[in-house]
Amino acid sequence: MRKKSSTPNRGFRVADQIQRDLSELIARELKDPRVGMVTLQSVEVTPDYAHAKVFFSVLVGDVDATEEALNQAAGFLRNGLFKRLHIHTVPTLHFVFDRTPERAADMNALIAKAVASRSKDTE
Repeated sequence: MRKKSSTPNRGFRVADQIQRDLSELIARELKDPRVGMVTLQSVEVTPDYAHAKVFFSVLVGDVDATEEALNQAAGFLRNGLFKRLHIHTVPTLHFVFDRTPERAADMNALIAKAVASRSKDTE
């Protein structure tokens, strides 16, 4: 029988802490000019804390260059996390561009277009 964890949401709490610490590390300590205005959307940590997918979006700048720069700086950022987090295993970071904000904007535009055409039909 599997032992029930004494802290059921520990994985979510660790992911949230990683997101907060990474946001601060990227903003204050990462000096790569390819990394512009980055927003960390979410972090998914594997159950064994070996890997973490970090989903980000970019306000200004080239997405591919930013993703490459973040993945190249993953070791530096992991080292910074190691100094801040008090867990046995600090996960290997994998940065992935999150297209959710783009899709949300597209959906909003489609909804606005449908509402506008519907209001013209009722007139």
